[in-house]
Amino acid sequence: MARSAQYLAGGARVSRQFSLAGLLRLRHLEQDEAAGQLASANARLDATSVQRNRARAALGATRAEASSTEMLYAMAAGRASMRSMLSDLDSMLTQQHAEAAEANQAFSAARAKAVALEKLEAKHAQAVMLEELRAEQNVIDEIASTSWHVDREGKTP
Repeated sequence: MARSAQYLAGGARVSRQFSLAGLLRLRHLEQDEAAGQLASANARLDATSVQRNRARAALGATRAEASSTEMLYAMAAGRASMRSMLSDLDSMLTQQHAEAAEANQAFSAARAKAVALEKLEAKHAQAVMLEELRAEQNVIDEIASTSWHVDREGKTP
């Protein structure tokens, strides 16, 4: 006998649909958003690291030959500007490391929430499958019982 709502051994109803499916979809969306923010933060961090490394290489590649006082002043001003830019890039890297760590924590939290619901969904699917198997076994038992009575008495019930 098929029933629209199945029952667990303790008498609790098991609906065929996972009742928290909407919340699980929301958690997956939150997880996807957090993953996007983490990827974005890591991309900014990588870009700033590359920019910093290029600036450092450029600073190290400047020539130290000056033919006049004006050229010496210009070189000093250029090196001071590059050092200032490196300092700015270092502080930006520090800030971006913190943002990436924050985004990683947000992603981990979103993933943990989604995993908890995924586990509940798996348990629900297992309970539904168990009830389907029980119902199928009841039908098989009923058929076997009816068949045994027919064979024993030689007539149909």
